Amino acid sequence: MEDDAVFRALADPTRRHLLDALYARDGRTLSELAEGLAMSRQAVTKHLAVLEEAGLVTAVRRGRERHHHLNPAPLGDIADRWIRKYHRGRVAALTDLRRALEDPVTADPTTHPGATAFVYVSYIRTTPEKLWEALTTPAFIRRYFDGGGPESDWAVGSPVRWSMGGEPAHDWEQHVLESDPPRRLAYTWHNYRPEMQPIFGWSDEKLAELQQEPVSRVTFEIEPVTDTAVKLTVTHDGFVPGSEMLAGVSGG
Repeated sequence: MEDDAVFRALADPTRRHLLDALYARDGRTLSELAEGLAMSRQAVTKHLAVLEEAGLVTAVRRGRERHHHLNPAPLGDIADRWIRKYHRGRVAALTDLRRALEDPVTADPTTHPGATAFVYVSYIRTTPEKLWEALTTPAFIRRYFDGGGPESDWAVGSPVRWSMGGEPAHDWEQHVLESDPPRRLAYTWHNYRPEMQPIFGWSDEKLAELQQEPVSRVTFEIEPVTDTAVKLTVTHDGFVPGSEMLAGVSGG
């Protein structure tokens, strides 16, 4: 995203208020964002459109409503370009996938109380085909998953197994829901597993309680934005409010 669009978006106090509101609780609807503002819903919609154009907000439709999610990636880019380099040089704050794909621009995922979905947007200088390869090819996945990651033939209905740190792959009852290369990939996430119990110190009762949560799903959407760049939207949804699984994936 162009710096000028971000600066224009941030210049208005109402738009800064909307960003603060999404930081406090992500995934709000238009009605929720308009509450308490001395302006019409139409005026709030126009402000949100400016934020979306600058890449600071991403809207995801669920049923009849659009839920708005904060995307801090453009702010991170501005901080890198206009602030940090004047103090201590360029900071190496890139994700592993960014390193593997050579200089994409990524967001810093955060957890928001009450959220039931996690949305993460990245603009990456690559092609849809190469990004699809990064998401589905074991050799490529291992480059940014510490030697492990998901394994599948990525056909609809096929199992998705997980290898952690070079261990044999675990079958955690995940499967592919959608596969449309190089545009869209979706699969079910795993539930809370007994293998996780000693890591987090859960009692048997706590594990049984957590396992009652519905199984979530993760979706990758790849959209070309120029001849040399693509937009990657990762949506992980289907959580209950206060889900520990949501907190975990948001931090990872």
